[in-house]
Amino acid sequence: MAVIHKIGRRKTAVARVYVSEGTGKITVNKKEFATYFPTATLQYKVMQPLQMTENAGNFDVKVNVYGGGTTGQAEAVRMALSRAMCEVGEGNRAILKPEGLLTRDPRMVERKKFGQKKARKRFQFSKR
Repeated sequence: MAVIHKIGRRKTAVARVYVSEGTGKITVNKKEFATYFPTATLQYKVMQPLQMTENAGNFDVKVNVYGGGTTGQAEAVRMALSRAMCEVGEGNRAILKPEGLLTRDPRMVERKKFGQKKARKRFQFSKR
């Protein structure tokens, strides 16, 4: 099997994932997976497509991720891994699609407008 390269995006985070056959080692930006994503929630999000398709120990995964925060990065990696698992086996798509792991989440941060404090919040109006 050759190396599978897929891209996942979430908010402003972009993840490039390289999946090859191996022992289940995951490296993110040349760091160990558990040190880059320290919380159990983020680790669960990243491992979700591998565990659902029962491929947790079958592939080595190299990830380059940039932009956004830790949650956005973890969800971008999850999407890229889901796309890679679909290419590994045709039956995996039927497992991942109902869970919504193959759907790109389009929600982005709304821009701040001039004359306002934030995107929707306005400056306080005071009547003297």
